[in-house]
Amino acid sequence: MNILIIGGDKRMNIALNELKKVGYKVDTLGLIEGDNGSITSADVILLPVPTTRDGENIFCPQSDRVIPLKSLDNLPQKPLILSCGCFCGGSCIDYLRLDGFCLLNAVPTAEGAIARAIIDTPFCLWQSRVLVIGYGRVAKILVDRLSALKCDITVSARKPRDFAMLDTLDIKHFYTKDVVQKAKEFDIIFNTIDANLFDNLDCLKNTFLYDLSTKGCLDFDAAKSMGINAQKLPGLPGKIAPQSAGEIIAQTANNLIGEHLCKI
Repeated sequence: MNILIIGGDKRMNIALNELKKVGYKVDTLGLIEGDNGSITSADVILLPVPTTRDGENIFCPQSDRVIPLKSLDNLPQKPLILSCGCFCGGSCIDYLRLDGFCLLNAVPTAEGAIARAIIDTPFCLWQSRVLVIGYGRVAKILVDRLSALKCDITVSARKPRDFAMLDTLDIKHFYTKDVVQKAKEFDIIFNTIDANLFDNLDCLKNTFLYDLSTKGCLDFDAAKSMGINAQKLPGLPGKIAPQSAGEIIAQTANNLIGEHLCKI
């Protein structure tokens, strides 16, 4: 089984070594300077997190090589393509859509956000008033870790089942539509949802806000001009815990390859 890793940051270097340990033959293209793996001889093509930043080329931050996504079209050998955040046609699996990967990847995301808050804030997280916006995968891990730090946690959500779960955990909550009205009550806010929540930025003047969503929840340039402590935190797993994040990618790829072989 020949695997070709194309592009990626330090996470993919770790994934490379982990997949070799399992026994795969692994080559690279655009991961490091000078590599020249063959797309046409690969049984599996593993694409990075994220697979693309511009929608046209594969993300290759450690190499000067430019590799268009279109280079994966109409390959004669029909390899299994494992992508992250886009669909490349044929036998392609977008592992960003898989619960297993996203749940594991939520751990370094949440821990990285908390680490940033610990460094930035002039007070302890212990007993600080913290709002987590949303109650998806990352938010659930955040709430668990923040609870261990004895924060005073509130969650905003919109689904009755989320409110029911929060009730069972004895965690305060309110509807996300009321975030602007209640934002002033909190020392720290972690946002995990893609929605423009803060047209009125005045409510954030005394708050530290960390955005973990893909698209963001406010105009960060405007917030900066007003002296508001609001930060977008993209790619935390690769920045904070590349070792763990790379191992998660390798584990996910190994599982998907195993499932694929069972179907052949």
